[in-house]
Amino acid sequence: MRTTNTPAGQRARAVIYCRISQDRTGAGLGVDRQRIDCEALAERNGWDVVEVYVDNDISAYSGKKRPGYRQMLRDLAEGAATVVIAWHTDRLHRSPTELEEYIDLCDQRGVSTHTVQAGELDLATPSGRMTARILGAVARQESEHKGHRVARARMQKAMAGEWGGGIRPFGWGVPTGETKKTVDRKTGEEIEVPVLDMKKAVPEEAAALEQGHDMLLAGQSLKSWLRWLADKGFLTPRGNPIGHVEGRDMLLRPRNAGIAVYKGEEVGTGLWEQIVPVETHRAVVAILKDPNRRTSPGSTPKWLGSLIYECAHPGCTETVRVTKGGRSKLPGYRCKDNHGGARRVTVLDEYIEDIIISRLSRPDAADLLETEAVGIDVSALQQESEAVRRRLTDLASLFGAGQIDMAQFAQGSDTARAQLDGINQQLAKAATRDPLVPLVGVPDVRVAWKALELDQQRQVLRTLMRIRVHKSRPGRMPDGGYFDYDSIEVSWRRGSAPSAGD
Repeated sequence: MRTTNTPAGQRARAVIYCRISQDRTGAGLGVDRQRIDCEALAERNGWDVVEVYVDNDISAYSGKKRPGYRQMLRDLAEGAATVVIAWHTDRLHRSPTELEEYIDLCDQRGVSTHTVQAGELDLATPSGRMTARILGAVARQESEHKGHRVARARMQKAMAGEWGGGIRPFGWGVPTGETKKTVDRKTGEEIEVPVLDMKKAVPEEAAALEQGHDMLLAGQSLKSWLRWLADKGFLTPRGNPIGHVEGRDMLLRPRNAGIAVYKGEEVGTGLWEQIVPVETHRAVVAILKDPNRRTSPGSTPKWLGSLIYECAHPGCTETVRVTKGGRSKLPGYRCKDNHGGARRVTVLDEYIEDIIISRLSRPDAADLLETEAVGIDVSALQQESEAVRRRLTDLASLFGAGQIDMAQFAQGSDTARAQLDGINQQLAKAATRDPLVPLVGVPDVRVAWKALELDQQRQVLRTLMRIRVHKSRPGRMPDGGYFDYDSIEVSWRRGSAPSAGD
């Protein structure tokens, strides 16, 4: 019979504590095996198990809260039991602070500790407490050593450009034809799943990612790409619809450009297939992370000039929006303060479309194209980018080694990141497609205009001209209609208006 602090002739009240630091299957099989062994120990010694505490998938070394363990301590403090059973001492503690707290509680409440693997832990004597502390120190060293090995292995994988594990990223993972056995997280049953080659791109998903990059660089919105994905039937690797957050993350992923990342920092070139060029990736990241970019969900504009045409009333800084009202109940553009009343949406949009088409049909339309990207040496910028990133890594190493202080590290990092921002802006400028490109030099500009998505048309409008809506004159106009074209002020951001006879 094992020693307990229970009067003779009485069965000791015992509690069982089970913990496993990592449950890869989610089935709790590890803690179940511990519990069975602990119950067998209690049965052999004639102890009554009054409670079982479980912390599944929680490391004692990680510092995460262990709710089962904390509840056990509270119950022991209230006299719930006089025996604690664990599979091994390292299931109870891997922290010296926790061990000392446990020793004090056991001493105050007369609690004895017994383990399946290491026998009795006698905390009532100096030698027993010394043994417990030695076992705890050994367990902590093992945890630290294991953590270092795992971190080192993950870093080596990242540096080698290998996939670090987890749910496959959208775009990669071609079946090899082989299978492997795993445990279903929901049912706990053993199943076979296909082995994926994470270095090979899934053709249709890679094409979808390329489409997303092209659409954003052509001035279209993220929503437009999400609608395109939904129309084509694409889902996330988990089988769910692709929402705004998932879609944005897919396009921001450095893996798209073959860039390996470890702990959020770029560490080199991956060994997998590259889907988009690095400069294209940098350009899309610059667009999506632009602080001036509107990212709130909101309603999707359905009209060309909504929130782009400006109210020309003195002192008003609002853009016009589309509402329905008046006797006709037709949609009209109006300022939120109703300066100058409403303008028929279809009439005003058709008028602006005609002006745009007329201007882009001129022989000198090519002069409107943005030429800032000409002369940008993309290769040199990429080399400069890599050099700055290496400098950031070196700064982190120097700070970690204590060779520079926090102020020096922060100053150096801020300078390097500012340089990176400038480089990325230049790369973005080299990769971003001028929204006028699809309309310049085509045989029929009107046909090309009608073929554009509304997002692209609105981007052309923003790029090419500024529209201000003045108060309309009352009554019938000289042309016999009621729309006052003279009240629409057009100014050009690029080039000039078509001259008479063009």
